[in-house]
Amino acid sequence: MAENGTNCDQRRGAMSKEQHNGSFTDPSSVNEKKRRDREERQNIVLWRQPLITLQYFSLETLVVLKEWTSKLWHRQSMVVSFFLLLAALVATYYVEGAHQQYVQRIEKQFLLYAYWIGLGILSSVGLGTGLHTFLLYLGPHIASVTLAAYECNSVNFPEPPYPDQIICPDEEGTEGAISLWSIISKVRIEACMWGIGTAIGELPPYFMARAARLSGAEPDDEEYQEFEEMLEHAETAQIPNPLFDLAGITCGHFLVPFWTFFGATLIGKAIIKMHIQKIFVIVTFSKHIVEQMVAFIGAVPGIGPSLQKPFQEYLEAQRQKLHHRSEAGTAQGENWLSWTFEKLVVAMVCYFILSIINSMAQSYAKRIQQRLNSEEKTK
Repeated sequence: MAENGTNCDQRRGAMSKEQHNGSFTDPSSVNEKKRRDREERQNIVLWRQPLITLQYFSLETLVVLKEWTSKLWHRQSMVVSFFLLLAALVATYYVEGAHQQYVQRIEKQFLLYAYWIGLGILSSVGLGTGLHTFLLYLGPHIASVTLAAYECNSVNFPEPPYPDQIICPDEEGTEGAISLWSIISKVRIEACMWGIGTAIGELPPYFMARAARLSGAEPDDEEYQEFEEMLEHAETAQIPNPLFDLAGITCGHFLVPFWTFFGATLIGKAIIKMHIQKIFVIVTFSKHIVEQMVAFIGAVPGIGPSLQKPFQEYLEAQRQKLHHRSEAGTAQGENWLSWTFEKLVVAMVCYFILSIINSMAQSYAKRIQQRLNSEEKTK
């Protein structure tokens, strides 16, 4: 009996020693510590800890630049090939010759495609924190083309200034010549390029999740647990919602082949989704619907007439611009609506920048926590 008691005491002492050395830990205490670390990171935002957030953002920027520099250094042949190609393109662009007319045409198309693809990438990247460029840029562009098409009875706007500015052609079409399909065809390039950009924006989460899966993430890894929680929430979603942005993470986690994922995403976003959005905007801003909307606003008791007047002035100012009569002055309603839209765009861009700063600062805070945890385990 005494011998058994001695063995029991020795086992307890060994377990206590292992727990003290970090080889044995209570799962509940580990989860509690991870929860505290996560809450601590979430408090690192500009409106709560501005100095620390800016400091961590700067340090994280330096770390990311160092990592990218190291990756590029190990791919010197690719970097050299890129700069040689860039030098050839620059020489072609600046050297005079008969090819300049083709260069200018290619440049115009390239800038147009790059502009809308870039806006699409900004819209989808960031798991919900992206810039809502459809509401700010593509949607208003489609609405402007729709209003102009019904006013001019044509979609053959002079180029230039289209697409920077829309004016009616000298020879206007006949009344009723505009159809839904003609407007869809007019904005197809911009909408498809934006859709391609949104598909490209899904690639970073896909590659990160795929790399994490291939590296063999353990079930007790914090990032793995956070990812499992997101998947559980995504499985409970019965209708399309912002959680659809997790498609890239989900496909990367389950090792879906790249072209299967990207091809399906490209078809869904650049073709199916974009045509649905285009039709919705075009129908919403058709001539008859706009007239009914203005009449409905005017029928609101009390404040209806005061709200209806700015919209009528704005629509009239747009008609004057389409017919080259904008020199007469800008309507007060147009000033008010333009000012509101500009401030909305500025607010959205500022929020997007703030979200990037906060996210990078929290990433650096996570680096510090991981380093401290690894140091504690090695003691």
